Amino acid sequence: MSGKVETYEFQAESRQLLQLVVHSIYSNKDIFLRELISNASDALDKLRLESLRDGELKADTSDLHIALEPDEEARTLTVRDNGIGMSREEVVALIGTIAKSGTAEFARKLKEANENRDGAASADLIGSFGVGFYSSFMVADRVTLVTRRAGEEAGTRWESAGEGTYDLQTVDDAPQGTSVTLHLKEVDTEDHLYDYTKPDALRAIVRQHSDFIPWPVRLPVEKTGEDGEVESTVETVNSMKALWSRSPEEITAEEYGEFYRHVSHDWSDPLETIHTRAEGTFEYQALLFIPSRAPLDLFHQDARRGVNLYVKRVFIMDDCKTLLPDYLRFVKGVVDAQDLSLNVSREALQQDRQIQLMHRRLVKKVLSTVKALRGKDPEKYRTFWQEFGRAVKEGLLSDFDNRETLLEACSFPSTEDPKEETGLRAYKERMKEGQEHIYYLTGPSRARLESSPHIEAFREKGYEVLLLTDPVDEVWVEQVTEYDGTPLQSIAKGQVDLESSEDDEESEEETARRTEEFGPLLAWLGDSLGEDIKEVRLSSRLTTSPACIVGDAGDVTPTLEKMYRAMGQELPHVKRILELNPEHALVVALREAHTKDSEDPGLTETAELLHGMALLAEGGELSDPARFSRLLAGRLAAGL
Repeated sequence: MSGKVETYEFQAESRQLLQLVVHSIYSNKDIFLRELISNASDALDKLRLESLRDGELKADTSDLHIALEPDEEARTLTVRDNGIGMSREEVVALIGTIAKSGTAEFARKLKEANENRDGAASADLIGSFGVGFYSSFMVADRVTLVTRRAGEEAGTRWESAGEGTYDLQTVDDAPQGTSVTLHLKEVDTEDHLYDYTKPDALRAIVRQHSDFIPWPVRLPVEKTGEDGEVESTVETVNSMKALWSRSPEEITAEEYGEFYRHVSHDWSDPLETIHTRAEGTFEYQALLFIPSRAPLDLFHQDARRGVNLYVKRVFIMDDCKTLLPDYLRFVKGVVDAQDLSLNVSREALQQDRQIQLMHRRLVKKVLSTVKALRGKDPEKYRTFWQEFGRAVKEGLLSDFDNRETLLEACSFPSTEDPKEETGLRAYKERMKEGQEHIYYLTGPSRARLESSPHIEAFREKGYEVLLLTDPVDEVWVEQVTEYDGTPLQSIAKGQVDLESSEDDEESEEETARRTEEFGPLLAWLGDSLGEDIKEVRLSSRLTTSPACIVGDAGDVTPTLEKMYRAMGQELPHVKRILELNPEHALVVALREAHTKDSEDPGLTETAELLHGMALLAEGGELSDPARFSRLLAGRLAAGL
């Protein structure tokens, strides 16, 4: 006996997304079968694990498999598994609604791809958001799902035509597991589609896309016997060989690609494949992939991350975060350990010595692969860094053991080349004779940094400066003080000495003369601006600007100060230093005016304007913009 049918509407955002999926253009519609088989395989994995952990679970695990059931007359295809199944609540959460984090962004990008008639881009987006189940509507007018969770009595029937609503019904006679029945559209010969009711077509798709699935994929077929009679039988159409257990020499790039798509639900090819094994006292096999593009939820807190953990080919969990650090959260794949307990929990994993050993080895393997890419395949490395560089740099804050390797793997924009980023090794090779520091400047954009007053003398003297514009750069440079024995120095902090050794004696004499000449002005400015600055001094880093604001060597930057406050961490306001360019006409005129009449009230306004201009030049904020505007307007009017 079954319950009454209830009809629900998709959420507005979900309905829009579903329509985009249904009516999108794809380069390969056969992919829907891979997605359904992959989901079925996950359900079987989870049932076997649950049965191992819960001895009282009422579930049949004697013949776990996936069945393909085509019906040519009814024009349907059913993909059935006897896995973990779903409760009614899970059906609503996982199937009845699509809205997850990033759904609106996904819908926008998918719509753009469709308007541009870019089928490959559409498919990539579908995979990256993990809504592969809805690819069924590419080939079906209507989809019916019947499921019963292992251990429960009643099942659930879900059905939708992909037009904005879905039906739910409680059913009492549902078998354990899940069946998805596709009511197929007519075959479009112009689109070169298979007829998905034909066993030969289904066999070909499974062998191309799902051959490595560890569970038997069964297909009913008819064979002619020796006596000429047609016999019905069931054929297992996949090899079921765990790809990670095979020798890399035996595996083709296409097989690696299909397995990557299975574990990642990404429809594009991986950028790099890492196939490794450890033997000896502790054995494991790992097949890891670096994607070719970052998922749109890479920086979302609630995004799923981690690789699949197996023990002796038994699935344990699909998002094992313990095996790789968070800054490598984009890595996908499988790790199969030989000596862990099948009942190991997420909490126990964090304390397990073998897991910690695997973690260290896998991190080193991934980082060495990335580091090698720079020399082996620069174009592939550039793609990697463009997609994942921001995430990788997070490791400079947390992974002290691998910090040097991380620094070797990193790239940064610099003044050397406006188009190409540079590694620190290459920077050191280009350092000028006598240069003792790796110079850098942090800020919101390259354009802002290139026009900063702080960079003027470095550009004039030919010193290369790293231009660090990612928010994470503000943080890691506070903790990483050197690379390969060479100190890192911000050109917006501390004292800067760019004079060569040959000019040292002349420079010292010139500094002494200018200090005596400008001493009274510097002291007066320090008193006048004392609420806003901690010191006024002459600058050696300016060539065309009259003044700039710098910090002491140990001070946090204004940007980092704002970041801490945005996170709710209040910091005491850090006063900074005003540096003057003794060669600039404005500074020279101010010194002369101060020498003539240090009580002139106009000098105080000039000091405020000078300080305000220095703040604005570095992208800072004025404490009183209205007053600055009035003073500037008055000076401009007086000059006309």
